[in-house]
Amino acid sequence: MAPILLLLTGFLISGLELTAAQSIGVNYGTVADNLPPATDVITLYTTNGIGKMRIFDPNQATLQALKGSNIEVIVGVVNNDLQGLATSLATANTWVQTNIIPYPDVKISYIAAGNEIKPSDPLAQYVGPAIQNLNNAITASNLQIKVSTAIDMSLLGNSFPPSAGSFSDSASSYINAIVSILVSTNAPLLANVYPYFSYTSDPTNIKLEYALFTSPGVVVQDGNLGYQNLFDAILDALYSALEKIGGANLTVIVTESGWPSDGDSGVAATIVNAGTYYKNLISHVKNGTPKKPGPLETYLFAMFDEDQKGPAETEKHFGLFSPTKEPKYQLTFT
Repeated sequence: MAPILLLLTGFLISGLELTAAQSIGVNYGTVADNLPPATDVITLYTTNGIGKMRIFDPNQATLQALKGSNIEVIVGVVNNDLQGLATSLATANTWVQTNIIPYPDVKISYIAAGNEIKPSDPLAQYVGPAIQNLNNAITASNLQIKVSTAIDMSLLGNSFPPSAGSFSDSASSYINAIVSILVSTNAPLLANVYPYFSYTSDPTNIKLEYALFTSPGVVVQDGNLGYQNLFDAILDALYSALEKIGGANLTVIVTESGWPSDGDSGVAATIVNAGTYYKNLISHVKNGTPKKPGPLETYLFAMFDEDQKGPAETEKHFGLFSPTKEPKYQLTFT
């Protein structure tokens, strides 16, 4: 999760009521020492009508528990595996044979080759080749699974107004190569979008209501498009940036978006704000953004509070559920 800076001018909720919606999923992170077993987690998804999941590594216990569940899954490749996958097609074939082939009754929708790799990271050079080798391995196995990578919004150099969105000079060669591959394979770009970090980076110029989808009217007018919330502004800045590098027709999937319920001394991370954000996000993504209307596949971050995340305290408090499976919010997907 990374911030993006856009310059712009009480109820307590408990209980969770979720019904399935085509465009909503939830991330299943496991950076904790107190989470329920994978079988219980899958039951929690299904009983709450959550039909999509993203996992950050091909955890075998999770994949086993997903068998026959009908939950659609994005399977992550851990960042440290990218170099091996990029430099050896045999390694990519082995990865697919080990982590995908044994699970024909798991609905694997995408493979995410790395998460939030920065252009300055030594691993950046391996993201594109890893996507290509994994895609070749998938194709050789006669599977219909698209391979992509998840980016954060720090790659944007300009994001205001949204129509002027562009990637930074430092990110240009990195993202251009990735977009070129995704266009050629007709795969989506995966994007992690966090208005929370934008707001806390500049609370003087960004209103909390704008970040929480509660602004009563248009806050930013950009040509003929009006923006009432920060989520739309960030995402449309990304769409504009993609247009400038040949990615106008790329589908974007929001693989992470969330709001912490604690950890910043009450500045913005409260149970009320987090509940408001999740509730409004679920409702909002059914309709897409001003620039790209229509259902937007979106994954909430995250299923559980994760007590071993950090370094920021807020990282421990993004869960929809406590580790004891108690819901933190009353939400509905309808």
